[in-house]
Amino acid sequence: MRGKARATVSGRHWRWACAASALLAGFSPLAVSADPIATVDRNGALVSVEPYAPGIVRVTIATDRAESEGKPGYGLIAKSNASGWSHRADATGDVFASPGMTVTVAAQPWPKPPNQMERYFAPSLPPVSISFARPDGEPLTRMNGWEKAPHTVSDEKTFRVGASFSDTPDTHYYGLGQYQDGVLDLRGRTIDCRHDYDRPGGESVCVPFMVTDKGYAILWDNPSATTVSPGLLNATKFASNVGERVSFFVIAGKTTDELYAGYARLTGATPLPPKAAFGLIQSKARYETQGQLTEIADGYRKRGLPLDIMVLDWFYWTRMGQLDIDRTAFPDPAGMNAHLESMGMQSIISIWPRFERESRYFDTLAAKGWLMKDKDGNPVDGLPIRSDRAGALIDSTNPQARAWFWDKIRDNIFAQGFDYAWLDETEPDLVPEGHFFSIGSGDRYRNVYPLLHTSSVAEGSARDRPDKRNLILCRAAYLGTQANGCLFWSSDVQSNWEALRRQVPAGLGMTASGIAYWSSDTGGWQWPNGPEARAPVLVDPAGATAMAPSYRDYPELFVRWFQYNAFTPTLRIHGQRPGTALWDYGTAAEPILANILRLRYALMPYLYALGRQTSQTGAPFMRALFMDFPNDPAVKDLGDEYMFGPAFLVAPVTEQGQTSRRVYLPGGTDWYDWWTDKRYTGGQWIEAAAPIDHIPLFVRAGSIVPMGVQVPSTATAQNLESIRVYPGRDASFTLYDDDGTTNAWRKTGGRSATLHWNDATRQLTANGRLPTGQTLAPLVKIIGR
Repeated sequence: MRGKARATVSGRHWRWACAASALLAGFSPLAVSADPIATVDRNGALVSVEPYAPGIVRVTIATDRAESEGKPGYGLIAKSNASGWSHRADATGDVFASPGMTVTVAAQPWPKPPNQMERYFAPSLPPVSISFARPDGEPLTRMNGWEKAPHTVSDEKTFRVGASFSDTPDTHYYGLGQYQDGVLDLRGRTIDCRHDYDRPGGESVCVPFMVTDKGYAILWDNPSATTVSPGLLNATKFASNVGERVSFFVIAGKTTDELYAGYARLTGATPLPPKAAFGLIQSKARYETQGQLTEIADGYRKRGLPLDIMVLDWFYWTRMGQLDIDRTAFPDPAGMNAHLESMGMQSIISIWPRFERESRYFDTLAAKGWLMKDKDGNPVDGLPIRSDRAGALIDSTNPQARAWFWDKIRDNIFAQGFDYAWLDETEPDLVPEGHFFSIGSGDRYRNVYPLLHTSSVAEGSARDRPDKRNLILCRAAYLGTQANGCLFWSSDVQSNWEALRRQVPAGLGMTASGIAYWSSDTGGWQWPNGPEARAPVLVDPAGATAMAPSYRDYPELFVRWFQYNAFTPTLRIHGQRPGTALWDYGTAAEPILANILRLRYALMPYLYALGRQTSQTGAPFMRALFMDFPNDPAVKDLGDEYMFGPAFLVAPVTEQGQTSRRVYLPGGTDWYDWWTDKRYTGGQWIEAAAPIDHIPLFVRAGSIVPMGVQVPSTATAQNLESIRVYPGRDASFTLYDDDGTTNAWRKTGGRSATLHWNDATRQLTANGRLPTGQTLAPLVKIIGR
């Protein structure tokens, strides 16, 4: 009982506990110690109830008290807090109440002797029923069953654990990570929640946080492979492959943003990335020499095209695991990075977690036991699939291995002037099932590797580069990984129209999981290959060198993908093709691409303000429509359009040869066509024009959109060109700026001013000086005047 008093209420055991808990020393993303407000006994099923805020509660169920009162798992860093909560017991059960939620652990009668049928189909667990409601009694959900079935996994006797929640036919479910199945709403589906690079539709990523449109979310606290069936056959079920308890959090909120605030409270805030992260990130698989990389960077400047970051992808090393730079191909990496810096650019370099046997560190890592092992204790080397037979995986679950990895990155790579790390293969690519980490079996900790591996760089950078803002390009996520400064992307997707269509709902599902920074490789990563165009090609491929001549519609695909990614949180060009720069898609494509790129940079004041808001609230700014229009049933399963911040509705074109598309304009507001300023009434479908040089783009009435002057990169101070106001309702928007690169914003809060639009008086005012120091009045442009 860890020294706590225990009392008995109506034959049930419970204990009062202080709400404080401490972070584990030295590693913030690990779990914290937990003290439940009470543990109640339901005929041998021990149910611990642990509040974290008025609208957040953790429930743990086990048959062993140490398990039911154990700490949360990896990625959960919050301290429990029972302030405002009360507990009473009556004939209905144990009731825990706060201003944000009521939790009732239902009373259970003494079990009766089983009848003949029950002797054959005998339940192995005492029943538990827990209801969750708003303070006024309105139901949220109910856990009405739990599972703990014994089995053996990787020679470990353990259990399959799960829980079943009630459902209503009009509940919709979102999140759980990234699934490239082409569908946003999870209802009626079965989600295999595990990281899987080889999922047929594109890589899957498990973030076991599920949001509903009914004012609650469930965070499932188990890192093993988990199956989730939201709203299937009148129930929502979670089942994890390894565990000894059921552990989950329920978050209640009046808005979806309150649910994301709860997620951030539990797992960590999303930091504000360096401003360069919002600009163009130019990459290729791969630049083989220093000259090739600098030639592309110089090409952007010569053409007057903005660019912020150049990326050096894999095989710049002498061997995988050397953690070095091939000086034959890259004779002066420090000079290369200094050249980029002189043009206002920064750099990202790909760093893999794999070590070939012949690499200089393999023997050391193997001797120390810092590599993932097989059942016999030997390092796992390579994959049995994809002809991928080289390299062992560093065991980033070991804190010593993490520290060693960061030290080598710092001394061998960042010392050459590289700014940020791209941590590829963070699934990890060497599949953990049947293998072993320092913390236990890969089956038990199947999904936790992205969190722990990215922590090596996040924590090392914070310690050794405290003044430099961190950024990590990451290929997979878990609970809390967003707090490590990761920018996520959808992995190595195909380069065809179907893959593009799948990106839109996949990205909205990822951001709905509390992962705000997500995008995709513009144009796809795999070698350009697609079926023959069925409609007339809209972009003449003349002069294009990015693909084989037979793929005539690839420049058109790239234009549409670039238009889409210009309205995702980050914009990166990448791919396995001869050329990836803007001028490699032909003379017809280049001016279209240049214009949408310049629009992206013109919107930088808007974008950066959204990033600051996410760091404060935890809410994503690439938003499925259910988040902002909860009362419009037409948007519940709409996965091919979305809000980008409070102003923009984005409707990507994902069909070859398409020059218009149906767009739904949500009800309750009017909308303006960005390109024509035409005003529409919401709550209707329209046929929106989509010529090849335009993405259908609408602005919500009552929006304030700051526009910046053109700059070559975010390293150049950007004045405001205008502040556009779209009348229709009162509005506010907070402008924000800072130095864009350091962590001073954490202490000073940067420079901000809140703009207020009074729709009745048609006046825009500011509560202080604009971050740019400009005068407000000359900048104001009222649309539709």
